[in-house]
Amino acid sequence: MSGILIASFLLLLCVGVPVAVALGGASLLLVMGEGIMPHLVVVHRMIAGVDSFPLLAIPFFIMAGSLMNSGGITERIYDFAVALVGWLKGGLGHVNVVGSVIFAGMSGTAVADAGGLGNIEIKAMRDHGYPVEFAVGITGASSTIGPIIPPSLPLVIYGVMANTSIGQLFAAGLIPGLFMAATIMAMVTWYAHVRGYHRDAAFALSVLWFTFKRAFLPLMTPVLLIGGMTTGVFTPTEAAIAATAYAMFLAMVLYRTLTWRGLVKVSMETVETTAIVLLIVAGASIFGYLITTTKVTDQVADIVLSITSEPWAVLLLVNIFLLIVGCFMETIAAITILVPVLLPLMQKIGVDPVHFGLIMVLNLMIGLLTPPVGMVLYVLARVANISFERATKACAPFLIPLLFTLGVVTYWPTMVLWLPTIFYR
Repeated sequence: MSGILIASFLLLLCVGVPVAVALGGASLLLVMGEGIMPHLVVVHRMIAGVDSFPLLAIPFFIMAGSLMNSGGITERIYDFAVALVGWLKGGLGHVNVVGSVIFAGMSGTAVADAGGLGNIEIKAMRDHGYPVEFAVGITGASSTIGPIIPPSLPLVIYGVMANTSIGQLFAAGLIPGLFMAATIMAMVTWYAHVRGYHRDAAFALSVLWFTFKRAFLPLMTPVLLIGGMTTGVFTPTEAAIAATAYAMFLAMVLYRTLTWRGLVKVSMETVETTAIVLLIVAGASIFGYLITTTKVTDQVADIVLSITSEPWAVLLLVNIFLLIVGCFMETIAAITILVPVLLPLMQKIGVDPVHFGLIMVLNLMIGLLTPPVGMVLYVLARVANISFERATKACAPFLIPLLFTLGVVTYWPTMVLWLPTIFYR
């Protein structure tokens, strides 16, 4: 039965059926063919899969990021980042990373970062004489920080699928996200010295103070969200609502950079994106239930453990598998499909579910920069007006710091679990 389920799913994907339909269709084919449950149970399971309070965070985090981009708030963040680190060698490369770290505390998605801040950053780096490949590469690498530093849309999905505390997952992502930023900035520094990149702005305390005041309220968004969650003022789901309300207040009331027509456009884009994500979650819920019922999870665990029972080796195999999956599958779909399969294996070798959540999401973020289904690559190719192939080659060198970070996160669980232990355990 498990063979029929997986083969049907892969066949539907190969013929071009959307992921959500392939998940639900393969599940329905198994139920109809084997008669293991009434057909209506498929529908009920799909509805139950999206009938979850934490999933309410999805539309609000998506909308918060869109409001920040459409309301011109990202420009204030970028100006502050220039004043803060633009005086370093290869200044705009460092600005790119710092801007992404700040924006990560608002949007929670890599695509929003690449399409919003990336548009500003690539244009500025081109105007200052940087090669477009360097600009695209650093923008792609820095955009993957977004879903690691809280809040994070992929971590919300993982938390729902793994029945794990989203608050702990958010706390776990902060230090690895900052470490990732540091490794990328180290590579920018190396490039700057080898290629002789100059400083892009003289350090001036007055300019730093001016841009800080101008960006102060947007900079308070991560403080508002993380502070509210850690102190128990609101849950991660309520934090998403607070982020949207705050972004709407800044863009429409305080700065008046977003019109009602713009708000309607952002809202419609949010509805469209949310519908796609939730349809995938609904399809994956029945698919995951059938995978568990047919004992695929036990079979996978037995196969892997028959190769090796050493935890470090199992983690290495899982990382390689996830990196390959990230090349071919969209992040949300991969999480919803693979969590029911891989999490039991991780628990058998003693890996904490929160730790594995960061490992999985980081793997899939690297997948956003690898062909053929690297969504960030498509966004950057459009923003920079270059071919997909050029964007892929530009991002390839920056996989080095990302893979290094993945190794550290995988084999140093204390980095991931220290903050959750302090705040939640």
